[in-house]
Amino acid sequence: MIQVRELTKFFGEKAVVENVSVNIHRGKITSFIGPNGAGKSTLLSMVSRLLDADTGEVLLDKQNVKKMKSNDFSKQVSILKQSNYMNARLTIRELVSFGRYPHSKGRLNDEDIRFVDQALDYMGLTDMQHNYLDELSGGQRQRAFIAMTIAQDTEYILLDEPLNNLDMKHSVQIMKILRRLVDELGKTVVIVLHDINFASVYSDRIVALKDGRIVKDGPTDEIINSDSLREIYDMEIPIKQLSNCRICVYFNS
Repeated sequence: MIQVRELTKFFGEKAVVENVSVNIHRGKITSFIGPNGAGKSTLLSMVSRLLDADTGEVLLDKQNVKKMKSNDFSKQVSILKQSNYMNARLTIRELVSFGRYPHSKGRLNDEDIRFVDQALDYMGLTDMQHNYLDELSGGQRQRAFIAMTIAQDTEYILLDEPLNNLDMKHSVQIMKILRRLVDELGKTVVIVLHDINFASVYSDRIVALKDGRIVKDGPTDEIINSDSLREIYDMEIPIKQLSNCRICVYFNS
């Protein structure tokens, strides 16, 4: 379990995350949702050690993450940032192989190669694995970075807006893959999402932020209702039931 305890982060004099406490349950997909500027990405960055909190702490299976060795942390937690840039000419396969670095230190063994091959196959990149990143579309490049994260084979996978630059087909593909990682392999996924319907259909739990604070936290079915969404987004969002899924009809509100 990841335990977030009273995290606060200031940018200048503004608290972008203020006194946030939440538990991330193992073996679940937890989605962070909320309006722009709610603090979702900042919170995830502090959980993933990319950003230092001003106050509070994050515990990973009861260990303070700030006190963990980087390599030990990287064997348990993989991270996909919101924007990824590589100042090197790499192929997809070379990039995905970087995901094995905490284990291999750059010397891939048969097990490392198996994880790389598996991640490429999951993301539908096997046929283009030798293409260079600068030859790819934005969506293909995003899938390559997600494949690198999967290849790392950590228990916890933290993804900041991974559906950026992806079309509908590949967005659904990514969410189905994350669902499989949780259901079949017991992974724990934490994901920042803007589209509440992806959160509704694929998440086990939802953490909703607004103005740097948590306003809702619980199982998806308890959050995806018109009353809760009105509190989160300040707008009326009707809910339609479709094939056991709750769909938020926000485009017609």
